[in-house]
This record gives sequence, C-alpha cells and structure tokens, in this order.
Amino acid sequence: MKINEIFKSIQGEGTAAGLPCTFVRTTFCNLRCHWCDTSYAFYDGEEKSVEAIITDVDALSCRLVAITGGEPLLQKEVYPLMAQLLDHGYRVLIETSGSLPIDLVDPRVTIILDLKCPGSGMSRTIVWENLAKLKPTDEVKFVIADRNDFEWATTVLKQNPTLNDKTILFSPVFDKVEPAQLAEWILKENLPVRLNMQLHKLIWAPETRGV
Repeated sequence: MKINEIFKSIQGEGTAAGLPCTFVRTTFCNLRCHWCDTSYAFYDGEEKSVEAIITDVDALSCRLVAITGGEPLLQKEVYPLMAQLLDHGYRVLIETSGSLPIDLVDPRVTIILDLKCPGSGMSRTIVWENLAKLKPTDEVKFVIADRNDFEWATTVLKQNPTLNDKTILFSPVFDKVEPAQLAEWILKENLPVRLNMQLHKLIWAPETRGV
C-alpha cells in the first residue's frame, strides 16, 4: 500500500490525546475539505508491504498506533494491516472521513469518524448508514469552522440517538474559530461533547510535519 509517512508523536486529539502514539499516514484522499491541513498526503508516498509497515512501527516502540490519512479506507491493504497490528498487541485507532463504509473494520479497532460539517464543503459525501454501525468505544468528530457548522452538528446529534453512548468531539478549525468561542457555544447549549483541541498544533508550529 502507499504510505505518506510513519512517525512517533503525541496524539493530539480524541480520548487518547496526550499519549505517545505512532502515526501511519496513508496516501490518497477522496475528499477536498476547505480547511484540510494534510493535502501533502493526497498523492505523495512510498509503496510498502504490510510487513514492512509493521517493521517500521515496531522500531518506534509505542503500543498505540493511529492510522490516518488522507483516507485510509481507500486502500484495501489497510484491513490486514489493522488486523496484524492488533494481533501483535498494538492498540489501534483509525481516523476516517465517514465517506466510505466502515463494515470491514476489525471490531477491535477504535474508529474515529469525522462527520463532515457544511464548512468543509464535503457534507454530501457522508455515508449516514455508518452511524448505526459504530461501537460504544468509537468516537465521532465534528470539525467546526463557524456557527453554522456548530448548529448543524448539534442537529445531527439530536436526530441520531445512536450517538448518545459515543464520545463526541467538537474540534475548532485552526485560525477559523477561537477555542474559547466554541467552548462558550458548547456550554450555552449544555452539550455532552468534548472540546477537541489539536495538541500537536499547540506544542509545535501548526505547519510542522511529522508531529
């Protein structure tokens, strides 16, 4: 499969935020979100076997692995990669856009499903059937670019009670929405969601790669 980069850093988002984590970033994406910060993964990368990827992951000596992109589910080899990492004793997360079915993802994997708000320009790509297939241990992320995105995400939560037992992440678009503003909206509406900051962008410069 084609891999953009493999590196160890601090997990910046979700319930694993702050933990050391090995990131496997795959190449290719079927979406073009307006605020995308990883467009370098659209095409650039190196072909690697599943075995070679696991060797690279082993060398970084970190038991938490996040598979991200791009869009990891575009490459069929991601499924045996996840299974073999799990069989090797790794805790595995996968970050996916929600534009592709999640049926074949190993149930031992924690899915972080990014439901694309209108501000991304990609809401039309959402596979809504995925919501009913999520496990209680999975997470759902909304990347919020403005008040309209916030209200849209709030409506989605109200209309989909299957999300009640999931961890819900509201993440402000860097340089678009101030975290304090999003926090105020969450508090005013009394939403049971987690304000999801991108720790890696707070620790290192926002444009820094490999972190």
